Amino acid sequence: MSASVRSACPGDALATGRILFEFQQGTDWMPKLYTLEEVVRFCAIMIERGWVTVAQDQRRVVGFLARDRDEVCSLYLAADVRGRGFGRALLADAKSASPRLVLRTVEANEAAQRFYHRQGFIEIERGDGSANEEGLPDITYHWVEGTTGDQA
Repeated sequence: MSASVRSACPGDALATGRILFEFQQGTDWMPKLYTLEEVVRFCAIMIERGWVTVAQDQRRVVGFLARDRDEVCSLYLAADVRGRGFGRALLADAKSASPRLVLRTVEANEAAQRFYHRQGFIEIERGDGSANEEGLPDITYHWVEGTTGDQA
């Protein structure tokens, strides 16, 4: 992996929007709620708020993390780069900026659950889906500085 992590700029809205949209379209259990245009607009808003960090290989943006203070709102990677360290790099950057992080993932996303556990996140709550737009059961995770992977 040859990655760089940087703050997103307005020109990254299309790339981040495509990554999120392609995840939604390519994931069987994810409801198809939004068009590409709507997802790009959503990413542009997060970028405008200063929430988004992108991972970039030598050619393109390959992933992004959106964080509002200590809440990780989104972490998505292009399908062809998953498992190559880009997610770890984005999360390490977020951890370096905050001594505590909280995030949610849907229960059906078992790969994300394994990833967050390896990164030192501990499950603290399960929800019935009433708190997310997709209406899918979710899991809340918490991380505090000094916690390493697989300590849960």
